[in-house]
Amino acid sequence: MENLMAAFDMFFQLPVIGGVFGGVLLGVVLGSIPGLTATMAIALIIPMTFYMDPVVSVSLLVGAYKGGTYGGSIPAILLNTPGTPAAAATVLDGNEMAKQGKPLKALKMAIYSSVIADSASDIVLILVAPPLALIALKMGPPEMASLIFLSLLIITAVAGDSMIKGLIVGAIGLIVGLVGLDSITAVRRFGFGFTELDEGISLIPMLIGLFAVSEFLINTEIVARGKDKAVQFFASSTKKEDNQVTGEEFRRCLPIILTASGIGTLLGDIPGIGPSIAAFAGYAQAKKMSKHPEKFGKGAIEGVAAAEAGNNAVCGANLIPLLTLGIPGDIGAAVLLGAFMIQGLHPGPMLFKENIVTVYAIFMALLLANVFNFLISIFYIRIASKVVLIPKSYIFPAVLALCFFGAYGFNQNLFDVWIALIFGVLGYILRRNGFPVAPLLIAFMLEPILEGAFRQSLLMSGGSLGIFVTHPISGVFLGLAAIGIVWSAVDSFRKSRGKPVQPGDALISDSCIFIQMEAGKEVN
Repeated sequence: MENLMAAFDMFFQLPVIGGVFGGVLLGVVLGSIPGLTATMAIALIIPMTFYMDPVVSVSLLVGAYKGGTYGGSIPAILLNTPGTPAAAATVLDGNEMAKQGKPLKALKMAIYSSVIADSASDIVLILVAPPLALIALKMGPPEMASLIFLSLLIITAVAGDSMIKGLIVGAIGLIVGLVGLDSITAVRRFGFGFTELDEGISLIPMLIGLFAVSEFLINTEIVARGKDKAVQFFASSTKKEDNQVTGEEFRRCLPIILTASGIGTLLGDIPGIGPSIAAFAGYAQAKKMSKHPEKFGKGAIEGVAAAEAGNNAVCGANLIPLLTLGIPGDIGAAVLLGAFMIQGLHPGPMLFKENIVTVYAIFMALLLANVFNFLISIFYIRIASKVVLIPKSYIFPAVLALCFFGAYGFNQNLFDVWIALIFGVLGYILRRNGFPVAPLLIAFMLEPILEGAFRQSLLMSGGSLGIFVTHPISGVFLGLAAIGIVWSAVDSFRKSRGKPVQPGDALISDSCIFIQMEAGKEVN
C-alpha cells in the first residue's frame, strides 16, 4: 500500500497526464496516415524524451503505442489501406461497411472494441506481471539463457513467411549486438577501426534507420514508380442508424469482443506472435461464433469488432514478457524496451524489485491511456478523412528530417546519422526481399542478456554445456525449442512438396488473409 500511494503521487502530476494525452494524440494521428505505423511513430517520438522524467517519457510512448494501434484502423476502413499491419483484418469488413455508407459506424465500433480489449489486457498485465516477476527472480543464468534462446526461435519463426529468412535476420541481429568492446576481455569486436563503435551500435539511430528511414525509401520508390494508387471515399449515409452503433448491435458484438480480447491477450503473452496474427485469430473465431458467418467479408460489424479487439488486446499482453523477463513480445514492445533502457529502467524481474513505484505509475498510465484513446478517437474520426489524404510528398520529407535530427540528438554525434542511414538502407533491402525486420532489432536487444547468461552458466559449470540440460527448467525450454525446430522443418518440407490447399484453409500473411472458399478459387 505504501508503494501504491507513492505511485499515485508520482503519477498524478500534470506533466505525466499531459504525456499520456500527447502520446495518444500523436499515436492516433500518425497511425492513421498510411505508411506511418505505430512503431514508426514511437521511433520518431523517442528522441523527444531524452531529457524527460522516466515516468513522463514512458507514459508518452505507451500512449503513442496504444493510439497508433487503433489509428491504423482508420485508413483500413476509409481507404482499404491498413495504416498498420495489425489493422489488416479490419479491412475485410470495415471497408465494405464504408462502401455501404457506414464508415462512421465502423469507426465507432472499432473504437469501442479497441478500448474494451485494451483495458481487459491491461488488467491481466497488472494482475499477472508481479507474481510472474517473483517467479522469474528464482531463475538462474542457465534458465535465462535457454528462455531467451527459445524466445528468439519463436520470434524468428513467426515474424515472416519463411523461418529461414527469420533465422537469417535474427543471426544478423545477434552479430550486430556483438559490435563493441567485449565486456570481460575489452577486446574490440567488429569495430572496423572506428573508435565510435567501441560502445556498440547506438540503439536509437539503429531503430530510426530500420523503421523510419527504410519506410521513407520504400514510399519514395512507390511514388517514383507511379504505384501510389489513387484512393476513393464513399458517401456517408444520411440515416442516423448508419452513423452510430446501436445498443442492439453493441450487445451482439460484446461476446465477440470479449472472446477476441481473450485470444489477443493469450497470443500477446507469447513473444513474436504480434497483433496481426491475433487480429486474424479473433476474426476467425468470431466467424465461427456468428449465426450468419456468410456475412463476414461483406460488411459485418462483428468482423470489425473482432479484428480490432484481437489486435488491441496484444498491447497490454506484450508488456508481460517485456516487464517481467526483459523479452519484448513484438516489435512495438521492442521499441518500448529501448525507451526503458534509455531512461535507466531495465525491464526484467529486477525492475519490480528496484523500481516498483515506477512500475505502478506506468500501470496507471496504461489505464488512463485507454480513456484518452476513447475521447480523442471519438473526436478525431470526424476529421480523419482529411488527415489520411495528406500527400506523401509532404509527409515523408518532413519524416526524413525528423529521423536525422533524432539520430543526431541522441549523442550529438554525426556518426549516429550515418548509422541511421546505413540501417535504413539495410532495412529497405531486407523488406524489399521479403525478410522481416523485427527479428533483427529484437535479437540485437536480447544479445547482451543472452551472452551474459550463457557466459555465467559456463563459469558455473566449469565450461560444460551440460548445465543447460541438467537444470530442469532450462531443459524444458531447450526441449520446446527442439520441438519447434522439428515442427517447422516438417512444415517447410510439406510446403516444399506443394501440398494442395484444402477448402476452408486460411493462409495468413503480414498484410492480408486469403480464405480458400472452393478448390482452385481464392478470395481476398
